[in-house]
Amino acid sequence: MKQLDQEQAKRICDRVIGFSKADECSVQIEGKRTGNIRFARNGVSTSGLTENMELAVTVAFGKRQGIATINEFDDKSLERAVRRAEETARLAPENPEFVPAAGKQEFKASQTFVAATAAIDPGYRAEVAAHAITACRKKNLVAAGFFTDVTGFETVANSNGVFGHQEFTNLDYTCTVRTEDGRGSGWVTRTAVNSRQFDPREASEVAIEKALRSVDARALEPGRYTVILEPAATSEILGNMFGSFGARQADEGRSFLSKKGGGNRLGEKMFDERINVWSDPWDPDVPVTPWDGDRMLARERADLIKNGKVASLNYSRFWAQKNGVRAVGNPGNMIMGGGTQSLEELIASTKKGVVVTRTWYIRMVDPQSLLITGLTRDGTFYVENGKIKYPIKNFRFNESPVTMLNNVEELGKPVVVAPDEMSFKMVIPPMRLRDFNFTSLSDAV
Repeated sequence: MKQLDQEQAKRICDRVIGFSKADECSVQIEGKRTGNIRFARNGVSTSGLTENMELAVTVAFGKRQGIATINEFDDKSLERAVRRAEETARLAPENPEFVPAAGKQEFKASQTFVAATAAIDPGYRAEVAAHAITACRKKNLVAAGFFTDVTGFETVANSNGVFGHQEFTNLDYTCTVRTEDGRGSGWVTRTAVNSRQFDPREASEVAIEKALRSVDARALEPGRYTVILEPAATSEILGNMFGSFGARQADEGRSFLSKKGGGNRLGEKMFDERINVWSDPWDPDVPVTPWDGDRMLARERADLIKNGKVASLNYSRFWAQKNGVRAVGNPGNMIMGGGTQSLEELIASTKKGVVVTRTWYIRMVDPQSLLITGLTRDGTFYVENGKIKYPIKNFRFNESPVTMLNNVEELGKPVVVAPDEMSFKMVIPPMRLRDFNFTSLSDAV
């Protein structure tokens, strides 16, 4: 894939907008080169490189909208895509919640591109897999994992003068290590914009250590326990809450942020006063593009939770217009403040508790209380007098992140995580909580 620079991308956007006869026209271009390597049973199973570039054009006649996508960039193909979008718009019913395209604005660039990550090649990917495979073979363990690296760009433009172009890089790694008899399992995940911040040896050793340590797990009675949750264990649970700060859902009584009798809970204290969560496109650890591609609005640094209080809600452009509120771009990351202690230090200061490496198969039970159910896996341990005493069988849990963040005993040092099912990256601390509700045992490792 040819990585378009700003001048090339703008020239294409200008051509598309120039072809349009609609009342307004918006263009998005995204190109990606994605490398990957997958390994299982201590051997590489697949590796590859995919490249793709796609353009989406959206037009409107009054309140009627149409969209077309294309991956050919000659003039005839671009004009054909515009005509297809216009034909669709003329056939579409009026959208009662239509809002005109965003007006011209400035986008302050964020550092989403790192040359070292863009330079990753097949040899680098092979070395990542080799670290895990070689170490596991030496210890009679079995490794499986997946490493991906992405280099790409994103461009947005519309007929009101909006234009933004930015390159990005990223890598993601997960590794599961099992004992040969299947009685022990360990897991690790890492994500980074900068490959220099990723150490495949360190990551593999984490999964190996947990696999060896989790053999011969004992059953512990379900109930309420003090827990030390690793950031990866917490991210999926909290991610469900961070994605539920929509103003409209709260105003219409469909959210945990809805007030009985109407309205929302903006400004109310709902969490422990040590809880602070914000989004920041320019954060050096989790930078994101300074615009929201769907809305074509500039993102801003914004507090979501400030000293335990609900500090802001997310307004769609329609709901913002209806309520006389200024809309901004959707957050692209979520950052939670913490302390200075490492996971090991949190464990060392725990009299009795349970360490959870990972949570999975998380499902919503009650949206209005954010009650969630899920399972632990890949390393769950019992702690006594500051030391891990023995591995324990996995649990099913029923818990609400609202309750969790009111039961905080200690917050550790935040780290970068990338939850599987979330649309944003997160920085989350390990945390020790009281009264975490484990409801039943699970035989899975």
